[in-house]
Amino acid sequence: MPVAVVPNLVPAMPEIFLALAAMALLMLGVFQREADKAAVIRFNRLAIRLGALALLLALLLVVTISARGAVLTFDGMFISDDFAIFFKVLILLASAFSLIVAQDYLELNGIARFEFVVLVLFAATGMMLMISANDFIALYLGLEMQSLALYVIASFHRDSVRSVEAGLKYFVLGALASGMLLYGVSLVYGYVGATGFDAIGAVLRDLHGAVPPTGLIVGLVFVAAGLAFKVSAVPFHMWTPDVYQGAPTPVTAFFALAPKAAAIALLLRVMIEPFGALLAQWQQLILFISMASMVLGAFAAIGQSNIKRLMAYSSISNVGYALIGLAVGGEEGIRGVLIYMAIYLVMTLGTFTCILCMRRREQMVEGISDLAGLSRTNPMIALALAIFMFSMAGIPPLAGFFGKLYIFLAAVDRGLYTLAIVGVLSSVVAAFYYLRIVKVMYFDEAADPLDRASSTEIRLVMLVSAIVIVLFFVYPEPILSSAGTAAASLFSGG
Repeated sequence: MPVAVVPNLVPAMPEIFLALAAMALLMLGVFQREADKAAVIRFNRLAIRLGALALLLALLLVVTISARGAVLTFDGMFISDDFAIFFKVLILLASAFSLIVAQDYLELNGIARFEFVVLVLFAATGMMLMISANDFIALYLGLEMQSLALYVIASFHRDSVRSVEAGLKYFVLGALASGMLLYGVSLVYGYVGATGFDAIGAVLRDLHGAVPPTGLIVGLVFVAAGLAFKVSAVPFHMWTPDVYQGAPTPVTAFFALAPKAAAIALLLRVMIEPFGALLAQWQQLILFISMASMVLGAFAAIGQSNIKRLMAYSSISNVGYALIGLAVGGEEGIRGVLIYMAIYLVMTLGTFTCILCMRRREQMVEGISDLAGLSRTNPMIALALAIFMFSMAGIPPLAGFFGKLYIFLAAVDRGLYTLAIVGVLSSVVAAFYYLRIVKVMYFDEAADPLDRASSTEIRLVMLVSAIVIVLFFVYPEPILSSAGTAAASLFSGG
């Protein structure tokens, strides 16, 4: 009788710890006694602190236990390398900050429940599994673990029709995208005979540049389409504006941060590792998706009056910029994507902390016109939001300028001049709606000013984000060097 082999659990220790922490918090919440509203709020605050602490401890495990170089476990289905570590750090930080800034909103809208924290922890665990997936089966398990949690928190405000509609729409379209992904994987398996990334990559490299079977290309297109939905790239972006607008604002902030980074990481790994030998086949597809996302995101956002909806189109446009680096297909392009995503997460986090401050008579408001005169009623929030908008517009010397610079330089170096030109022109168009927000805050009269109060946590996160954006050019080395190491590991496998 064969003896069962225990897999090496050390590389997956951060995921194991986070899953156990989520289950422990779930049990703690389930067995708490029924109490008054004040007691429920106190427990929710405790749950948020415990959840953020669990995420930070998982981050500590990622940077200390995770070995340098590629380590495979679970029969080669799970990989821990510098690329995975880079994105896991981003996701855990984004998830922790999303929890911290959510507290006030949840209490204000009467939805302060511990389940929110549990769902965020499970979603973060799924994202980490996605990033470390080295097999399509492992990829799908991580993807669905993340998606199921996200479907629920999108409709977390059960008394809001918009929130429920957002969750339902996200669920239906997400299920469709998962079906497309699975269909593509089944076609690839049919032609290659394997689901592991290493095995698929080896088979495709053996083609030595020969034209692959048509069915394999169709499978690749379906896989790319399923993943494009997850990053909300055109033409699979249709869910983004409605879900961003309908979901509770902290959930929208979370959607714009952690799942976005995880989906980009997944797309990069799948395209570069198993399908790297088919660059000539998928490069044209990524070129189209990138340009279409940049152009649609830039022009569709101009007419928006709701700031969450505007941020949705902004995220579509930003995905287009990130995909420029993937279209390049080389190490420099991937390095540019990693730098861009790190900066994008900080900019987006800062912007949503400002949006969470948009209250009038203790009620959240979302109209861009509601920011009128903010420079006089709350000058510090107006200054912070102006910094984030200038950075997203790519105004030097703010961090957003350098994020786009590395992406565009990588495209120019590979001779993708048309893609770089479309990116620059889209940035110019997008600058219009970013600067319009600054104009509304500084030059329009405030008919009814926003409330001044906001929590210390939100102000602190906003301050730190603004400092990082303004002073990035002074000391960019940590992000540049870690992005370079992570990109190199994706190509070397080490």
